[in-house]
Amino acid sequence: MSRVPRPLSAAFAVGIAAAGLAVATAPAASAAPCTDIDVPVARGTFEPGTLGVIVGDPVYQAVQNALRPRSLSSYRVNYPADLGQPTSVQKGNADLVDHVTAQAAACPQQRFVLVGYSQGANVVDNSIGISSAGSPVGGAIVKTIPAELAPRIAAILVFGNPIRSIGREITGPYQSRTKDYCANGDPVCQAGGANVLAHLSYGANAADAAAFAASKV
Repeated sequence: MSRVPRPLSAAFAVGIAAAGLAVATAPAASAAPCTDIDVPVARGTFEPGTLGVIVGDPVYQAVQNALRPRSLSSYRVNYPADLGQPTSVQKGNADLVDHVTAQAAACPQQRFVLVGYSQGANVVDNSIGISSAGSPVGGAIVKTIPAELAPRIAAILVFGNPIRSIGREITGPYQSRTKDYCANGDPVCQAGGANVLAHLSYGANAADAAAFAASKV
């Protein structure tokens, strides 16, 4: 598995520390109840927070606000989100697909909004059949969401998606339901990008992402 260059990963950690963020100690969320919309979130590498303090937490709150009075639940994808584990993305890929499959069976009317940030975007990529192999913190596909469940994926929101740095993006049946954010200068998703702080800026897109999701539900 390709790794983010050391200066980038170090700067990412420094950026989080400078923002005064604490590492989350809460365990991964359990399977969601039968709400109208379930929002599985794959956090970024080493990202603290329940769903991810940079993207997941603010985006989920914004989606809740945008979709009222519909009922929502969230799911924190259970995976290492670790640069040092070569199968990190594959573990997230498997867990996300297993969660959506189980939820879909248990809750026949439930729909899904998938959210992924940085390495978590690779988790989402793989889960919908777009390989992240060859990208920073990417890896081969191990599972995909079954085709019969595709209509129940209402929207996909990805931020700082590493496959973009190698000229790849989400295409195919999910393309029209996807909003893919890459901040100018973000070295994780933009080839030649050099602004590490851009990779930490995606919370500012929460309202726009929520509006997009609401338009697709």
